[in-house]
Amino acid sequence: MFNEKEVVTRVLNGDMRAFESLVKQYEKLVFYIIHRLVKDEHAAEDICQEVFIKVHQSLVRFSFQSKLSTWIARISYLTAINYVRKYNREKAAEYPGDLENYHFTTESPEQLLTKKDTANYVERLIMQLPEKYRTVLTLYHLNEFSGPEIKEITGMPEGTVKSYLFRARKLLKEKLEVYLKYELP
Repeated sequence: MFNEKEVVTRVLNGDMRAFESLVKQYEKLVFYIIHRLVKDEHAAEDICQEVFIKVHQSLVRFSFQSKLSTWIARISYLTAINYVRKYNREKAAEYPGDLENYHFTTESPEQLLTKKDTANYVERLIMQLPEKYRTVLTLYHLNEFSGPEIKEITGMPEGTVKSYLFRARKLLKEKLEVYLKYELP
């Protein structure tokens, strides 16, 4: 079992094997958060390395006021957001005012499903969500962070987190209903 306090203490005492176990414990979380925000695979890998360098350098300031995973997730999120802002590789889309006419793609769900399976289709829909919705949805449903933890990670007010989560679910639900309408007799 992973004991945060023990591992942090060992890392702070210079134990590189302890840091290696910390990286192994959280590498999937870090990659997942970054991958949701940065679409360039090579850049995402570089940012993951940068995150763990920041974690190692900042660990001395970690005071266990939150879970270690929340703290690392926040570093990951902020590092990825800084990358996106710096290189302007993605343009954050605003919430569409006319939700009924909002379309993710010109292809029908049936055409998409002939190319990929259902999981890939849902993944594609998630990646087409505006950045803020995608982030909150991923942290909540896929990484299982609570509303207060997402607030701490992203710096968004908890009400905003809830609103974005609601809107993201609504957008996904509507697109999936279209798919199900075509699939079910």
